[in-house]
Amino acid sequence: MNDASIAPPEHSGSTTPAAHGAPSNPATVPKLPVNWRVLIAAGTAIVALSAWAILAPAQADAVIAGVVAWVASRLGWFYILTATLVIVFVVMVAASRGGKVRMGPDHARPQFNIFTWTAMLFAAGIGVDLMFFSVSEPVSQYFAPPSGDGQNMEAARQAVVWTLFHYGITGWAMYALMGMAFGYFAYRFGMPLSIRSALYPLLGRRIHGAAGDAVDTAALLGTVFGVATSLGIGVVQLNYGLKTLFGVPENLAVQSALIAVGVGMAVVSCVSGVDKGIRRLSELNIILAIGLMLYVLVAGRTAFLLDAIVMNIGDFVSRFPGMTLNTFAFEAPQEWMSTWTLFFWAWWIAWAPFVGLFLARISRGRTLRQFVVGTMTVPFAFILLWISIFGNSALDIVVGGNTEFGDVAMNTPERAFYSLLEQYPGATVAAAIATFTGLLFYVTSADSGALVMSNFTSRIEDPNQDGPKWLRVFWAVTTGVLTLAMLLVGGVTTLQNATLIMGLPFSVVMYLIMVGLWRALRVEVSTAESGAVASRSAVAGRTGRDTHWRSRLSRLGAYPGPRAAQRYVKDVAAPALETLAAEIRESGVAVTVETVPVEENPALQQTSLHVDLAPERDFLYRIHPVAFPTPGFGGFRTNPDSDRYYRLEVFTATGSLGYDVLGYTSEQLINDALDCYERHLEFIRLNHEHPGSTQIGLPTAETGVWAEGAPTKEDAP
Repeated sequence: MNDASIAPPEHSGSTTPAAHGAPSNPATVPKLPVNWRVLIAAGTAIVALSAWAILAPAQADAVIAGVVAWVASRLGWFYILTATLVIVFVVMVAASRGGKVRMGPDHARPQFNIFTWTAMLFAAGIGVDLMFFSVSEPVSQYFAPPSGDGQNMEAARQAVVWTLFHYGITGWAMYALMGMAFGYFAYRFGMPLSIRSALYPLLGRRIHGAAGDAVDTAALLGTVFGVATSLGIGVVQLNYGLKTLFGVPENLAVQSALIAVGVGMAVVSCVSGVDKGIRRLSELNIILAIGLMLYVLVAGRTAFLLDAIVMNIGDFVSRFPGMTLNTFAFEAPQEWMSTWTLFFWAWWIAWAPFVGLFLARISRGRTLRQFVVGTMTVPFAFILLWISIFGNSALDIVVGGNTEFGDVAMNTPERAFYSLLEQYPGATVAAAIATFTGLLFYVTSADSGALVMSNFTSRIEDPNQDGPKWLRVFWAVTTGVLTLAMLLVGGVTTLQNATLIMGLPFSVVMYLIMVGLWRALRVEVSTAESGAVASRSAVAGRTGRDTHWRSRLSRLGAYPGPRAAQRYVKDVAAPALETLAAEIRESGVAVTVETVPVEENPALQQTSLHVDLAPERDFLYRIHPVAFPTPGFGGFRTNPDSDRYYRLEVFTATGSLGYDVLGYTSEQLINDALDCYERHLEFIRLNHEHPGSTQIGLPTAETGVWAEGAPTKEDAP
């Protein structure tokens, strides 16, 4: 539905490459194991369906149409209810105390500044299908609204609002849900960047078995049909664009050639690793799209369009609640529902894993509240402007008496966008830009779609890794074959129908994801209630207990170097934790203390105390050296010749608590560790009604996010 290049960002923002298992030397990158059960199950279903559609198109068309009719008449309410509940859920998460939780460790901060982040959210919000529907749907809703008579002022007023409804907040709420699930479990708990990870609070370790495979298969089937639908729409629209520019005929042969070209370019991108180039082309697309929008705004009736934008905003806000839950129970426009609302909801559901993965990739370090607000407002703001300008421009032409244009927009929607551009001066140049823009969006959709599907069929432990290249090629080709098969059966309509059917299984998965995420966030909130995250001011005050004030003042003005940090770990911190561990072992609990070199700087060491509390969340207290730039003030610097100084910060399993213990006495350090341990036990007690619920795949002292590596300066508080 909306284009999003899923290539890893240039700056991943991870703690270190090793912190997530990504080798620093490309030559040592391990081969990723393929999840053969998911690949075989989904691949077989798709290949079989494609073969059936190609060999018996009439039968396939009839069966698909029959199933769609049954879904629309019997399960339309389910799609409507699901879409509404997703909106309510993500808003509740953002407004709750869980909204303060970060998509990453406690100390993580956004890897991208607000301008770059919103720009990438903006990039995810436009695709070739938006060009397709921004003209054709308003005209179609004007002539054939779901209720009431068409071709009047009320129908014209509702037409753009219905289009905004189908392309607006509801879909982005689905993207926000999946993005939260991906980012929260992957970046906060070091779990695989996979849908099954979100079900850990419900299924536990069973996510690694058949249950997790079933979830990934459902997501994969929905994604491949969602991507195929966008590619099919792009192909037929590009075919007409080439006809307008060069006289190329509109037929299946040309569309097949376009599919082959698009798949070929996607394969080259996947194999040669030119994802950065594709991403730059996506940015170029946005510039061109904005240019097209401003061109129509200026060349058309500018004052009318600005008035219409303001009116559309008011109508959308006032009518949205009723539209969201409107099942048309008395009017029962079954065909309209399956063609529009149900199709769009299924399409958004199918694309949710795809775009959600991209959104998670660019949002590490942000709070869930920031993520939801940004995802549901920034892209929609652009979509609102785009649809209002193009949709109202088209309606203005139709209401003005140009019935021929209206007939084209409604009955041959792939021609609608170009037909609108023909109404303005410089139409040929505008059509060329539109064709180029659509082609690039088509290619980047195919490329990133293949990348995501290869991830779904691989066993990837590192959130920053992607599936093997040969698997990306397989999915690029498979998606192209499926697109061709559906076009053979009945064109874009059949693709829409297939998407509506395939979105149904994953809609059930979305309910499971909401329950799993809510349970995990309830545990997060209980950590705050138990005081698991210490008050920094209170902890800072602890350094003064039984300490002379001159010592405290000297410590505040010190900027110690690596030798001082290393000496403290060896002489004070490690022995203190060993002393505490010996006492805890007396109660029969398994405790380990480990002092190991820091991977990115072997000259430094970190020391950790790990208490095994299975089946609940283990306790981890780690003292880890974190480098900071030495400030240009302070007369008490102990490391005046270096531009870096070190803090020994306390880390728990979810990240840094943000305070420095370098300079604590052995007794103070033991008391601090005991305070953290006491709060951790209280946190487990508060969750006693659900045994085992505190363990959400969190890392242990040996294998977790903080087992190796230190936070980067971007992660530093």
